[in-house]
Amino acid sequence: MPHTRRTFFKASGAAFAAFLMVELTCAQSARPRARDLGIKVGVLQPGPLNAITDVAGVAVGQTTLNQGENVRTGVTAILPHGGNLFREKVPGAVFVGNAFGKLAGSTQVNELGEIETPIMLTSTLNVPRVADATIDYMLALAGNEDVQSINPLVGETNDGYLNDIRGRHVGRDEVVSAIKNARGGAVDEGAVGAGTGTVAFGFKGGIGTSSRRLPAALGGYTVGVLLTCNYGARQQLRIAGIPVGREIASAKPKAEDQGSIVIVVATDAPLLPHQLRRLAKRVSLGLGRTGGYSGEQSGDMFVAFSTANPGASGSPGLRNLTMLPNSGLNDLFLATVQATEEALTNALIAARTMTGINNYTVEALPHDRLREVLKKYNRLEK
Repeated sequence: MPHTRRTFFKASGAAFAAFLMVELTCAQSARPRARDLGIKVGVLQPGPLNAITDVAGVAVGQTTLNQGENVRTGVTAILPHGGNLFREKVPGAVFVGNAFGKLAGSTQVNELGEIETPIMLTSTLNVPRVADATIDYMLALAGNEDVQSINPLVGETNDGYLNDIRGRHVGRDEVVSAIKNARGGAVDEGAVGAGTGTVAFGFKGGIGTSSRRLPAALGGYTVGVLLTCNYGARQQLRIAGIPVGREIASAKPKAEDQGSIVIVVATDAPLLPHQLRRLAKRVSLGLGRTGGYSGEQSGDMFVAFSTANPGASGSPGLRNLTMLPNSGLNDLFLATVQATEEALTNALIAARTMTGINNYTVEALPHDRLREVLKKYNRLEK
């Protein structure tokens, strides 16, 4: 599919940000996903949307900035539920695969085992701006009038190859628009939100998502993954176990695995924070299946949360919680690995070729060549 370039001029106000998000969302929606091309990952089945929003109550909102010749950036918001997250915190955990990156708020999450704001993804130098705007949003919510501490959770990838990263173009309007427009249902992938200007494995990167739903005999729980990838070297890329990166040669091969990737795992399984941290660790195994190896200059940050046990946080007093025993985690581990691998594949397949700052161009993963390679290895589903 040919790349259609759109040029936007910056204006202020949340209404314009919302308009911009809708316009670019429509442009992305026609892109296929891995399963549309006959690529299936793993043995567990996805949920009906094959997205993080298959976990009931989870919503995703994105603001995309694709302006003029130089601005290719944005912000993505993941909401564990639609209520006041400060008053109705969710159990959560963070695992760091390699710490060459920024994940603001992670220390408190791991200390208390709770997430109290939307999980925000953006560009590297926008982390403090997005954190500040998220604090403003949370303080303004009804019921938070006396709150004196908010712990925003904000992760980043570096989109500086295609984007005027020093311009720090994501501000309060874009953040509030992403949060307020967050919805369940299908999630837009590719060059949207925090993934607008990213590069992955030498191809255009972006946002990707996937899910796995366990059969009823295994509890019927859902695991959903959403990621933004600016990560990996082309010759390392593997899709469905096949060395796609070596088969689709690059004129400028690069051996380093550098950049960043932030991955959010949601589940409706009743897990405690220490169990969620174990779940987040398994993300690394899914990345390894795609060819990532957490290089020295790669920021690999993983967040996991559970929507189970609503009302567990709040005023002092005893709480009755439901939890899975540790012996019941194996299938959730497998679901996390498979959903991670497919989410990254979806991000690459959904992304479009993009030209940005300094007239640099990053090509999208070519679907025809990808199918040829997978046919060669007999790895396409009928």
